[in-house]
Amino acid sequence: MERIAIVGGGTGGTVLANRLADELQTEIENGDVEVRLITADENHVYKPTFLYIPFGKKTVEDAKRPIKELVDRRVSLTIDEVVDIDTDGKRLSLADGPALAYDQLTVATGANLEPETVPGLVEGGHHFYGPDGAEQLRDELAQFTDGHLVLSVIGVPHMCPAAPVEFVLMVDDWLRERGLRDDVEITYTYPINRTHGIQSIADWATDLFDERDIGYETFFNVDEVDPEAEVIETLEGSELSYDLLVAIPPHGGTDLVTDAGLGDDGWVDVDRNTLEATAAEDVYAIGDAADVPTSKAGSVAHYEADVVADRIASQARGAVPTATYSGKTVCFLEAGMDEATFIEFEYGDEPFVREPSKHLHWAKLGYNESYWLTARGLL
Repeated sequence: MERIAIVGGGTGGTVLANRLADELQTEIENGDVEVRLITADENHVYKPTFLYIPFGKKTVEDAKRPIKELVDRRVSLTIDEVVDIDTDGKRLSLADGPALAYDQLTVATGANLEPETVPGLVEGGHHFYGPDGAEQLRDELAQFTDGHLVLSVIGVPHMCPAAPVEFVLMVDDWLRERGLRDDVEITYTYPINRTHGIQSIADWATDLFDERDIGYETFFNVDEVDPEAEVIETLEGSELSYDLLVAIPPHGGTDLVTDAGLGDDGWVDVDRNTLEATAAEDVYAIGDAADVPTSKAGSVAHYEADVVADRIASQARGAVPTATYSGKTVCFLEAGMDEATFIEFEYGDEPFVREPSKHLHWAKLGYNESYWLTARGLL
């Protein structure tokens, strides 16, 4: 039997498992192939929902579903934590269960927040990149009526790379709707010399920031936060005071990846086109865990999962895999509370940023609702 293992039940891992269940239906039903998804969390979380929680538009419950409801019945689901990957012996050690052998492995372990790596950030900052943080920020915003709100992008790369720009444009609109905008100063900071890593998004965002009286500081690299004085100190020697700090914390991969010798800082070194690990045979990586030169966005995980499903299915049938990933990325960007834009690009492309519209805003909300069908492999 060909044993196909997937570690991680996020977007990439779940889509991949369901795609393989379809691609290899006959082989699975004949007992020639097993597809196994191993994840430590009983719930599957759709993280883009967290952007809307601070504004009272979504709840934490809206962001999650039981993983067993999303995974095809032909997939063997193991709820446990993988604590070691032995790529030489092709074995996975689990926290509670017996070790599992594999023939082909996909690592989809995602990214982790690491706010504790910046002194004072845990005590002095808020974020919307997790359920607890999004709820705490919601409560802070509800009572924030005047002062200086700073959105500081501290960690790069990070999940949902457009979300910091979206949040600033949304909070500007949200405060205007409440008649509070004149009493709130907004500043956005970014660690390189423009407002976003992608030039066309930076140009688009900068124009909107100027139009809406949103301040911005570039080449702004946070060294530490003084929560008592409410001051951000930078590596460049500057300081910025705040009354409410919304920070995008540093992100890291997982020690599981580093300990397995698959890559540094928890990211798996892969061929950017085949998504095969460079340090081990019969290992792929997708989603945030894969070190590829594109965004850590949900759409990337989805498109990568399609490619890896094709490649693994070909290998399981004894054929030479030919599917490759082109770097395709699709992203909606909110431009306020009721307008959005849309971009798509591949490796080496500079995306075109469309004129924001209400239609694109509703398209984004519609995609967020239909995501659960995507995770099931139905879209």
